[in-house]
Amino acid sequence: MTPPDPSLLGPLIAQLRLARGWSQQRLADALCAAAGTPTLTRHEVSRWERAVRVPGERWRGHLAAVLDAPAGLLDDVPARSRPPGPATARSRSALLAMARRWAADPSAPLLLNPATIGHVAGPTPDGSEAGPAPDGVEAGPPGAVGLAELRRLDDLAGGADLAPAGAYRLRRVARALRRAGPAGRRRLLPALAEAAQFAGWLDGDAGDLAAGLDAHRLGLRAAAATGDRAFAGHVLGSASHLLAGAGDAEGALLLARTGYAGARRTASPGLRTLLLHRVALAAALTGRTPAGRQALDAARRAAETVEAAIEPAWLYWLDGDELAAMTGRTLVALGRPGPAVPLLRAAGSGRGPRSAAVYGGWLARGLVQLGEVDQAAAVAGAALRNAVRAGSARAATALVEVDRRLAAHRAEPAVRRWRRRLADARPYLPRPPEPRRPATTRRPRGGAGPTRTG
Repeated sequence: MTPPDPSLLGPLIAQLRLARGWSQQRLADALCAAAGTPTLTRHEVSRWERAVRVPGERWRGHLAAVLDAPAGLLDDVPARSRPPGPATARSRSALLAMARRWAADPSAPLLLNPATIGHVAGPTPDGSEAGPAPDGVEAGPPGAVGLAELRRLDDLAGGADLAPAGAYRLRRVARALRRAGPAGRRRLLPALAEAAQFAGWLDGDAGDLAAGLDAHRLGLRAAAATGDRAFAGHVLGSASHLLAGAGDAEGALLLARTGYAGARRTASPGLRTLLLHRVALAAALTGRTPAGRQALDAARRAAETVEAAIEPAWLYWLDGDELAAMTGRTLVALGRPGPAVPLLRAAGSGRGPRSAAVYGGWLARGLVQLGEVDQAAAVAGAALRNAVRAGSARAATALVEVDRRLAAHRAEPAVRRWRRRLADARPYLPRPPEPRRPATTRRPRGGAGPTRTG
């Protein structure tokens, strides 16, 4: 039997343990009692959950028994979700671990030492070391735009074009925070949380998922340091959506559920609706159909009060059309293309080419489920043109899944035409960047060694 992928199995063990309210020590004690041996310690449980080691088949059997997991659940993880690549696994595990810490006590600020964010405060794009503006953040070189403007540009362009601007923005906030005193740091932390989340979103959209998850981890630290549960939940929901788009549905579900559980009491109606949609999509992609339907129904109820509420400025894009398209996407993932297709058709071009490409890909998948292969191929072709325009690796990845589903009908003329178009367009689709080396900050000689954002 092939053992489960550790990057997926570890978070699942932690989720099952936390659901019972157990500590790692209690789980270790229960496993020792089940196995009749005193040799297993909580440190081994910790290694499993952090994906440092993989429990053998014998221990997986005991884990399933003491955690009351469904038969085969711990062996069947790889069949239900694609594992992340090696460049992403460490960043993913670190974010999941931090999310668990936040879930245990969302009111407790996570450690955020200004020195640990040094590596994001590198030089500006022109190589200069720009000092802080009067407010510590807003000024920049000629042509620089603010975070609100960047968010709206994200409606029109993809991460491949905007990720450098998002990274620059994050560096400026991080540098200002490092130079500020205690009062200035308190004022800058919300700006750091927003800049980190958005930079991570752009990195993920550009195809650099590891950088995206690292930035989201920094955003979670900053939001927790300010006590902003709502934005911390948004950070986890955003990272969840990146993992879902990359094929890691299990990780996406863990983050989405954690974000919703921690933020729901303080979140606005719009944010609650968004986080429930994140849960619904991730649950559907893992094959948990009842959970996906339940979350989608809850999202519909929450959405009834969205328009009458005052929402955060960073949630400006969540309107009725977007919610309808998100509902359609989840219905396709749940295998209900009938009600999904009209919703996705009405989504039209969305706010820009990326929305058109992403939702067009889901519409094509729904049409394949309905047996409308010719229509699906035509819709996929239009989505392909928008993916090229968008500069979004997420949009391109979505079309790979469409192609996989159309491959079963490769004899159809419309599908043959689609596959030729896809082959012609591949050189123009955004590609993920090369894997990064872990960024470190050198300390003066005699110091404690390199630091890392954790």
